Amino acid sequence: MPPPPPSSRSSLIRVLVADDHEVVRQGLVSVFKDSDIRIVGEVADAVEVVRVSRKLQPDVVLLDVRLGSEDGLDAIKKIHEASPGSRVVMLSAFDSPTYIARAVSAGAHDYLLKTASRAELIESITNAAQGTPPPRAGEFRRIVGSMANKTVPDDVDVPLTPRETQVLRLVAMGLSNQEIADALEISIETVKEHVQNLLRKLSLGDRTQAAVWAIRHGIG
Repeated sequence: MPPPPPSSRSSLIRVLVADDHEVVRQGLVSVFKDSDIRIVGEVADAVEVVRVSRKLQPDVVLLDVRLGSEDGLDAIKKIHEASPGSRVVMLSAFDSPTYIARAVSAGAHDYLLKTASRAELIESITNAAQGTPPPRAGEFRRIVGSMANKTVPDDVDVPLTPRETQVLRLVAMGLSNQEIADALEISIETVKEHVQNLLRKLSLGDRTQAAVWAIRHGIG
């Protein structure tokens, strides 16, 4: 579930930046100059972003997908636990549906590429701070819509339930059982049962075969 809207401290939006490249962090200071966004902290690793989030309680955490050898996506839930009023916006060099799907399932508010314009960055962070949905009809919105879709394409004749179809779609996106459970708000045991059922119904041997099957049939 997404975190509650941040408390209103002032008209300024307080942002914590987590990126392992100093040049990126310095560049963002320049990007947000003369705006209502203030960078209140900078960190370079996944452990620090959680610790500093707990300390500063920022309105928004601008988080890189990769923090050195660490996975920034794994930090999203920990950030929400440490600072429930903070929203997370991913800023990544990777235009990957799997990363976006993982970000959605973990509760990220938006996912931007590092090629985004200044206006796009400011708009995304402002919307995150206000708790309003991302305004663009881009890849993030497409992935969110696809993850919520429980229907099978009309030209695919398979005996899957709507939930099994939804689980299959998330398997094809590369999500783990735990990430699927988080995205659908069901138990991991229930996810495992759905996966086994759909493998049996489709006469497939494993998740990789299921992902390939889904993509070939327009479900992934």
